[in-house]
Amino acid sequence: MTTYTRIREQLDGQLVLPGDEHYDRARTVWNAMVDRRPRMIVRCASVGDVVAAVRTARELGLEIGVRCGGHGVLGLAVPADGVMIDLTPMNGVRVDAERRRAVVQGGALLGALDAAAQRHGLATTAGNVSHTGVGGLTLGGGMGWLARQYGLTCDNVVSYEVVTAAGDVVRASRSENPDLFWGLRGGGGNFGIVTSFEFQLHPVGTRAFVAELSYPLERAAAVLRGWRDLSTQAPRAATFAVSLGGGLATVGLVWVGRPDGASSLVPELRALGAPVTENVGELSYVDLQRREDSPEGYSMRRYWKGHYLHGLPDAAVDALVEHAANGVGVSLQAYGGTIADVPDEDSAFSQRDAAFEYVAAAKWADPAEDTERMALARRSAAAMEPFASGAYVNALSDEGSAGVRRAYRPAKLARLRTLKAAYDPENVFHLNQNITPAT
Repeated sequence: MTTYTRIREQLDGQLVLPGDEHYDRARTVWNAMVDRRPRMIVRCASVGDVVAAVRTARELGLEIGVRCGGHGVLGLAVPADGVMIDLTPMNGVRVDAERRRAVVQGGALLGALDAAAQRHGLATTAGNVSHTGVGGLTLGGGMGWLARQYGLTCDNVVSYEVVTAAGDVVRASRSENPDLFWGLRGGGGNFGIVTSFEFQLHPVGTRAFVAELSYPLERAAAVLRGWRDLSTQAPRAATFAVSLGGGLATVGLVWVGRPDGASSLVPELRALGAPVTENVGELSYVDLQRREDSPEGYSMRRYWKGHYLHGLPDAAVDALVEHAANGVGVSLQAYGGTIADVPDEDSAFSQRDAAFEYVAAAKWADPAEDTERMALARRSAAAMEPFASGAYVNALSDEGSAGVRRAYRPAKLARLRTLKAAYDPENVFHLNQNITPAT
């Protein structure tokens, strides 16, 4: 019996090999720069499939990549000549509206979680692109429009079901394997493959409110200073945000819940100056969560750099505007609120005192532009480096171990390395923003 035959007989799902009809589609991820060829792709339909895939990879000495939404900019879900463990067939979401809980399989996308919870007027913090994977977002922390009210996505996890590097299935919660529960809340995919998340849901209603005012870059510095000052006084239902690109600076806010209080903030935004365009009004929460979905889907080449900022002094505003380059979209999103209320020691996530998250992101179609576009994003981010206080692990790209040290402060990183040694001493799960085991 060949290895492939044996694996196929074990699976509830599907084994996809080079040359198979669906191979190229199965290895395609969000960043079109990624073009690696796994030796095998295991499309898992059950926890048993994940266990079999991990054990097979270890027996064959092959690297493991784990795919959910496939949004990681480095495309580490796709291991060259390795085993790609594809969780996307495990995409179920079950909502208990009475208990305000959702059980979400490890391959589900954010849109599925939002849609299921919103049938009951409920939601939990989730990112701003509906085809992002629940797993990757949550394991790195998870920022979204509800975070200032209800904490990061990882703060809303009640329990995890995890397949470890040894192929064991364990549960992690505050009372069961609490050390692993702590590490999974912001430590990335370093400690195992999560096959199920249980989330706390919140009664947010079904409506949201958006206010976005756009200004030419030559007027942007003064507007951004005013936006910054307004954001420091914002109610927790409001998340202030900025984007720069295409010669414009767009400032505004997103409000989730009853929009009564949101409308009072609009005159304050308009007082910053007459915009060239504005978008102000209500929409459904589900539409809010879908509106940043990329219309180009998986066809674009992508690169980004990110920082956390303790504040936004005038010098940082000037640098932000000066280095707003064509071909790079720059964004700021305000933190604070409930994110900062959670004690730092409560989870692996290590940047709760951040005031803003900054990202410089480039996307393009022509491979001949790779070097230029990546350099533009790096230059934009470098201009903000003097004001940076750390980095979001989900916004890291090719920084390697230096990026991991920016994401986790020394004492926390030491604790994470000890946890890694306990659950993955051979660093089987290393295709990630890797935390190496303590020795």
